[in-house]
Amino acid sequence: MARAGVSTAPLSRLHSLPPPRPALLHHRPQPHVLLRPQRKAPSTAAAALPTAADLPPLSLPAAAAAAAALAAAVSLSDPERRRRAQAEAAGGGDKEAVRAYFNSTGFERWRKIYGSATEGVNRVQLDIREGHAQTVAKALAMLRDSPLQLAGATVCDAGCGTGSLSIPLAAEGADVLASDISAAMVSEAQRQAQAALAAQPAGSPFRMPRFEVRDLESLEGRYDVVVCLDVLIHYPREEARVMIRHLVSLAGKRLLISFAPRTLYFDLLKRVGELFPGPSKATRAYLHAERDIEDALREAGWRVANRGFISTQFYFAKLFEAVPAGSSS
Repeated sequence: MARAGVSTAPLSRLHSLPPPRPALLHHRPQPHVLLRPQRKAPSTAAAALPTAADLPPLSLPAAAAAAAALAAAVSLSDPERRRRAQAEAAGGGDKEAVRAYFNSTGFERWRKIYGSATEGVNRVQLDIREGHAQTVAKALAMLRDSPLQLAGATVCDAGCGTGSLSIPLAAEGADVLASDISAAMVSEAQRQAQAALAAQPAGSPFRMPRFEVRDLESLEGRYDVVVCLDVLIHYPREEARVMIRHLVSLAGKRLLISFAPRTLYFDLLKRVGELFPGPSKATRAYLHAERDIEDALREAGWRVANRGFISTQFYFAKLFEAVPAGSSS
């Protein structure tokens, strides 16, 4: 369910959102992809345009009419109808739609985004690749900065995608279970891990991950660390709370989780973005308020020990590192 890619140095820890920037949601079904309209170069004829003083004032009735027209356009776009039709075609709800998407057109699209090739990859896709790579790098930095020793640690990469986090963790000597709802994603992640293993020098601590095709609900066992990046976008609010409790039940020492942040600003951008249907919006995208995620962790007896905000032009994600409430680190 989470898709993966790599390439940046760890970011410094950020504790607050930067000032909002204009954007339109470009849904991946995964964090956090907001499309921002491109700025046009200043026109050489700007001096000939009327000034604000020359323009007639917008009356209150006219403003109300414009707002009503925008609201009607949003309503008529009916993005939920597209989602319901896709879920029904897949034979169920969100989970079935996600599985079907990432085993077909979604797999091809996100393998391209999270790969390393640049041919046939547009500027937006490259930017999304960079955003997710920063999330992976930040997650690795949090784990390396923690008291936990990655060599020999058991890690569950829940929603491993094409393996962009599983493979670096394996290279650190971690014992990794990499799972994903998409069989196509798991197959690609395994292929990349085998290539990485073959390229390791003698004496490398690399441990080949175990790969399984599973949804998050069916994960079981106990691990030192559970990581779940760019997956909660597939879960509505209450289901996300249940899922967080489940992930906590699997984690012994640390849980790293990323999600698309929900604010009034981002929620509006999401609605506007859904006015423009396309293959990238094939499944529902759920944004989550930080407080909701923190409350779910607190109810499960955990607390947020570290947090970060990752932002590129078209990608936004909050990253939480949580530990048991009684833990000192």
